[in-house]
Amino acid sequence: MHQVINQMLSKYQINNIEDKKNAIKEIVQEIVLCGLSRGGFFKEAAFYGGTALRIFYGLDRFSEDLDFSLLSKNPDFDLTKIFPYIENETRSIGLNFSVKEKEKSFDSNIMSAFLKGNTKEHIMYFYENNEDTKFINKEEMIKIKLEVDINPPMGATYDTKVGLLPSPYQVKIYDLQSLFAGKIHACLCRNWQSRVKGRDFYDYVFFLSIGAKVNMQNLKAKLVQSEYIDEKYDLTIENLKSMLNERFESLNFNSVKEDVLPFIRDKSKLDLWSKDFFIEITKRLEEI
Repeated sequence: MHQVINQMLSKYQINNIEDKKNAIKEIVQEIVLCGLSRGGFFKEAAFYGGTALRIFYGLDRFSEDLDFSLLSKNPDFDLTKIFPYIENETRSIGLNFSVKEKEKSFDSNIMSAFLKGNTKEHIMYFYENNEDTKFINKEEMIKIKLEVDINPPMGATYDTKVGLLPSPYQVKIYDLQSLFAGKIHACLCRNWQSRVKGRDFYDYVFFLSIGAKVNMQNLKAKLVQSEYIDEKYDLTIENLKSMLNERFESLNFNSVKEDVLPFIRDKSKLDLWSKDFFIEITKRLEEI
């Protein structure tokens, strides 16, 4: 095992095979960020989403994907140009991952790719003398999805963050207010495979718990692009609270919780989840 892998693993509490797989995914995510930083990707793009919130703001749940947004619209962006930076960085640490672009089944502003590596091979590399490998199908793959928004809504603002492992690297990232705008947009607009993505609502609680405020300009641009509101709509903080409360009224919170449970350790954090709970905490919502 590479010494850097050992360093990165040391922060994890590993109790079962799923913990092992999730730790590998999270470590590989940070290795990918390091590679993209070396390749200059963050001169034209910014990191956002749940994984950004986990790595740089302390969100306490596992997040599967790496989400990025170009700094300005570029319909000719070539996603494949970043693949060598990712593959070279992972291979430099002894990992065997490859990246392949996902073909679009419909027109959208999101370009996607999957980073894949064999699960059994990497469990054996990360965890020496591991008995769990005999229970893993030899064809099973570790998959990490990468997405890049090539037509980002205007109004986002940014921070610069630094990671130290696997090697010091620097990323451009949506600031907390713009990340919160993106999360509220997801809570209002996103369904996932015909059901609500409960992780969005977990993150919403996290933002409020740390006193984050909302970038209303960026949120309005996102809602207009999604055709949730019209450009002429006067989006005030009170109107936004009403929209969210209407959304909470419509949710089946048992289903919302089911989506979140595989991604968190402390299940008791969901005990109070209900329509009334979310309506009450939304009174704390503030804009910048």
